[in-house]
Amino acid sequence: MKVLVIGSGGREHVLTWKIAQSPKVDKIYCAPGNGGMAKIAECVDLSVEDIDGCVKFAREKGIDLTVVGPEVPLVMGMTDAFEKEGMRVFGPNAKCAEFEGSKAFTKDFLLRHNIPTAAYKEYTDLDEVMKDIGVYGFPMVIKADGLAAGKGVLIVENEQEAKDGINMIMADHEFGDAGDKVVVEEFLTGREASMLCFVDGNVIVPMESAQDYKRAYDHDEGLNTGGMGTYSPNVLFDNEVLNKRIEETILTPIIEGFKADGMDFKGILFIGLMIENDMPKVLEFNVRFGDPEAQSVLMRMDSDLVDIMEACIDGKLADCDIKWKDEAAVTVVLASGGYPGPYKKGLEITGIEDVEGCEVFHAGTALKDGKLVTSGGRVLCVSALGEDREAARAKVYSQMDKIKFDGARYRTDIAKMD
Repeated sequence: MKVLVIGSGGREHVLTWKIAQSPKVDKIYCAPGNGGMAKIAECVDLSVEDIDGCVKFAREKGIDLTVVGPEVPLVMGMTDAFEKEGMRVFGPNAKCAEFEGSKAFTKDFLLRHNIPTAAYKEYTDLDEVMKDIGVYGFPMVIKADGLAAGKGVLIVENEQEAKDGINMIMADHEFGDAGDKVVVEEFLTGREASMLCFVDGNVIVPMESAQDYKRAYDHDEGLNTGGMGTYSPNVLFDNEVLNKRIEETILTPIIEGFKADGMDFKGILFIGLMIENDMPKVLEFNVRFGDPEAQSVLMRMDSDLVDIMEACIDGKLADCDIKWKDEAAVTVVLASGGYPGPYKKGLEITGIEDVEGCEVFHAGTALKDGKLVTSGGRVLCVSALGEDREAARAKVYSQMDKIKFDGARYRTDIAKMD
């Protein structure tokens, strides 16, 4: 098979790494790819938003399967364009991708199908939302409705912070058109968990669980980021009562809701959960692999990912027996100084070749004049398997300081239990 992976981040690198392990696959292209993906695939100078260009390339090269990594091309309708040409593509169509394109769309779906979630209100008028500050008390959750690269969620502690945040999103357009509408939610307490699921239009099958760390700094301090690290499996899921509740109150209503609403969802559904006293509530939906959740989860997958993706496309996911390694996985993100605020690009990276016992997935790197340089806020993800979480964690942290670039930083408390 020839496979085309769309994207250039850490998620796409681990997808390419896992796809390359399939005996079915003998050639992988990545569009546009990155410095790490270039070692296992042929990178093509195509933007993820150039849908026509990607379709044309796939047709000319005789691509057998296209895997769309990021959310933007999915929301733009890349899957629809490939399917129109009769080509096989893994990722939900534009109608289903609206779950990530609009937080209000997701909240409406959850409410309509009686799936537990936080109370919310949506606003398009700046004055109206200002009048409602504190409607659910404090802390207060404010979300830009549209795509904001994982940064459009603010948790504010008081009225002044709320005013500043709303002005940043709606008046200053910090996240562009994504802030034309905002969703205000009640603040949920508990433990956060990530659940990645395969969906084939008929059934929804959760993968092994993961725990994500969103805040920029240790002790969950600082701004929200796209994710600073993960571990798998999540300790919360060693609980039959909780797992049964998730199945009955969330997973089953979701797949039934898709069918009732005429949504032929095929691909990945990422469910963000908040869990307190064994009661799960949905925080958000994404329509692609989480990043960096994918790094930890796919390290533990013992099955052929290509087989599973093809089963999803063909509506035969129920026939798949997905196998997982008993080992735990830990992933730590090495970020640019300043992230998620302003940061420098083009800084030379050294030391990756000295890392032992871990996989290094590139998230924001590029090749420039034969040198590997930074090109994003989250630069690299270091992942390892271990007999248990502590063993995997020790492996990763023993290698982090071998990788060097100016301003490099990482959280030191990923997968550390209280």
